[in-house]
Amino acid sequence: MMPYPYANSPAAIFIRRQTELLAHKKSQREIAHEAGFMNPNLISMFKTGASKIPLDRVPSLARSLEVDPAFLMQLALEQAVGKTASVALLEVFGTPTTVNERAWLLEIRDASDHTDPKLTARSRTVLRSIFSR
Repeated sequence: MMPYPYANSPAAIFIRRQTELLAHKKSQREIAHEAGFMNPNLISMFKTGASKIPLDRVPSLARSLEVDPAFLMQLALEQAVGKTASVALLEVFGTPTTVNERAWLLEIRDASDHTDPKLTARSRTVLRSIFSR
């Protein structure tokens, strides 16, 4: 038997792991329903790599899987267009930011009165001290 085309993709591996982590609180059927999929078998198809994650459904699937949509989009994009094209897209458009990272960025912009402050050695030290690093 031939393996499914996307079985070893980071997206399929991630979906498998995340559905296992959520198994104590919701079924695959519930995940599919929350994500707006009519066919609950789609979650199994994503997990096994039988089907790609549709890019337009990443936000709703991410909410249902309780994961960051930017991260899931990165995985789905790589699955959809391949590693090389995915890297090129990220190079052009930049690394996606998480919801939490965007909140930090908005706070930095507000605190600096939108002056686009340069990251200095001092500000880097202060930031790292927040995270005990």
